[in-house]
Amino acid sequence: MSDLIALLPGDGIGPEVILQARRVLELYRDQRRIDIELWELDLGAERYLRDKTTFPKEIADRIAGEARAVLLGALGDPRVPTLDYARDILFGLRFGLDLYANIRPVKALDDRLVPLKGRTAKDVDFVVFRENTEGIYVNVGGQFKRGTADEIAINEDVNTRKGVERLIVAGFEYARAHGKKTVHLADKSNAMQHAHELWNRCFFEVAKRYPEIAARHVYIDALCLYLVQDPSPFEVVVTNNLFGDIVTDLGGGLQGGLGMAASASLHASDPKRVGLFEPVHGSAPPLAGKDVANPFAAILTVGLLLTHLGHPQEQTRIEDIVARGIREGACTRDVGGNLGTRAAGDWFLTALQRELGY
Repeated sequence: MSDLIALLPGDGIGPEVILQARRVLELYRDQRRIDIELWELDLGAERYLRDKTTFPKEIADRIAGEARAVLLGALGDPRVPTLDYARDILFGLRFGLDLYANIRPVKALDDRLVPLKGRTAKDVDFVVFRENTEGIYVNVGGQFKRGTADEIAINEDVNTRKGVERLIVAGFEYARAHGKKTVHLADKSNAMQHAHELWNRCFFEVAKRYPEIAARHVYIDALCLYLVQDPSPFEVVVTNNLFGDIVTDLGGGLQGGLGMAASASLHASDPKRVGLFEPVHGSAPPLAGKDVANPFAAILTVGLLLTHLGHPQEQTRIEDIVARGIREGACTRDVGGNLGTRAAGDWFLTALQRELGY
């Protein structure tokens, strides 16, 4: 039976980069004979502006019941300033499918992508596990006396023992499976004495199950400092939803920009469940249609998706080819080349076909 992959190109540069990612998947389907079925969804800003559709229940149900993966471009369009449609889609996928572990590799593929003085690509190689279904992003709260001098705005930071523990376990399990020696917890327990005390206590309780792995704690503000001084001591970082969002953008800067940043959102305790895969660069509306967007983040995201489908060797192969493209300048301007989006995709596909012997 084929693995069903839902494609959601999204907005802005999303369709341009997802087209290149789709071509990679089609090559694996048609030439490598990986048994996948591609299902492209008409969702996003254009659909919302056309008929107010956001995330229909029938699509959500089919994804939950039949799909193995969703490949998402990016959402966000200035013509829809409220972003209600984007929240419905993103939260419908992340929360609706309980994809609690957002996994973001931060890996520099060439020395010249690293902006830190005296540091090389080998110093930038860690993974952030961001809790994806709780925290400040659950939108619990409200506004009182809106528009007056006495206005009050509240957003609640929701942290459950179950949610915290399972994310931490996912980080340690990843470390064990990949031979990592350390896991860091990044929190702000010195200031957030209730929510982040739970994170801190749970982290060190879980760590007892993994005696071969060093469990270390770092405050999130200090982590940001340490990452720009020397990121090499970090291998796996576990953190909450908000801090994970912020620190992975910093990580994107360390690895050559968000055009090199891939991500996976998984229900990590059950690898057979549907996963969400997305480059993390956003929709970048000013760049849309100009053939300048870097497709490598989307292509690297395909590598994560193929690992999810049981082909981890292909993730390594894709990384190696992208690294060669950076070295040879066969890439877009943001990472030192002079190719457009389509030409960079063409180069990658040609290199992949050669690598696979076609």
